Amino acid sequence: MKIQFNIIFAILILFSLTVFSQSREELEKKKNKTQQEIEYINSLLKLNQKNAESSYNNLLIINKKISLQENLIVSIETEIKYIDTKINKNKSAITALESDLKKIKDEYAKIIYYAYVNRSSYNKLMFIMSANDFNQAYKRLKYLEQYSTYRKAQAESIRKTQEKLSRKIAELEKNKEEKKELIKIQQDEKIVLASEKTEQKETLTKLQSKEKELKTKLEKQILARKKLQKEIEDIIAEEIRKAAERAKKEAENKTPNSKTTTTTKGNFALTPAEKIISDNFGANKGLLPWPTERGVVTGLFGEHPHPVLKNIKVQSNGIDISTSEGSSARAIFDGEVSKIVTIGPSNKAILIRHGNFFTLYSNLKETKVKAGDKVKTKQSIGIINTVKEEGKTTLHIEIWQESTKLDPSLWLSKM
Repeated sequence: MKIQFNIIFAILILFSLTVFSQSREELEKKKNKTQQEIEYINSLLKLNQKNAESSYNNLLIINKKISLQENLIVSIETEIKYIDTKINKNKSAITALESDLKKIKDEYAKIIYYAYVNRSSYNKLMFIMSANDFNQAYKRLKYLEQYSTYRKAQAESIRKTQEKLSRKIAELEKNKEEKKELIKIQQDEKIVLASEKTEQKETLTKLQSKEKELKTKLEKQILARKKLQKEIEDIIAEEIRKAAERAKKEAENKTPNSKTTTTTKGNFALTPAEKIISDNFGANKGLLPWPTERGVVTGLFGEHPHPVLKNIKVQSNGIDISTSEGSSARAIFDGEVSKIVTIGPSNKAILIRHGNFFTLYSNLKETKVKAGDKVKTKQSIGIINTVKEEGKTTLHIEIWQESTKLDPSLWLSKM
């Protein structure tokens, strides 16, 4: 009974290790993804090396890199803990198998001893022939056959248990080597993180010496954003007015037998096609493709402290994505271009309508679409502007549901 319990215990451990291997794969994927993001950030910093010491955008990129580096170290630490768990489970499995092996060997030794004592064919024959009747003789014959089978089964059980034990010992040694390697990687990553924090501190110090210049830039940015926000609000209000007017005309021209095709959603009167786009857009929250082929988020949605200027908070209606020079902005969903807005000489914005949702793409040096154009998901709609003196190629994206501003990071898929 005890042996059966140990075998069941070993099977449970093997099952848990299978589940563990799946979790380990997920951890590996997450770690590899983080490492790829760090490599991409390094390539951005290398391209902007000339301005790396004093560029505000490079500070944002370094901040993001430090955040990723810290996440990577945490991922490695989690992986080490998983391996520790696996090591402990393998040790428990080895202990259980060793206990089983000892018991099976002890039983087998008794069988061999009994077989040795009764090894004579004459003794076996006498055992059968001394039966009181034919039925008892038959039973004794079957007993000897079963006894022989049992002895062979015990020998096979010893062989299989030894094989399992050897595999578990080999796996345990492998786990120990994996842990040793991960600890080394973690130590290396901590050294890199310390170096990055030093670089961050130096960059921050240099930028703080340009406080006046940064404040002037910030004031200009705030004015430009307020102007853009007002334009977006006016465009959305106009779209709502046009939709209401269209619905009113439809109602006036409606005959007793005709069906109403317009559906009201929020403040919008939507056509059947627009309603489908709107519903599909809403259903894809967290799954929408990125507006750039590659990039890293360097500006967050909402209110947050300025990374350089003390006691100053900045407000953003969207997120900023830093990417490489020459990159295109892409539509994140099917829709229709509502308007092209010119903010400055090298700063254009495109507003795309998706039913009662809107997406805004700004900081474009050129556009590839015009008002009224139908666009498809991932279609290139413009080229992102690069500020060469700052080494900055950043796309600003916003998502609106009518007049409500939404956080794009909650709507875009995880890159």
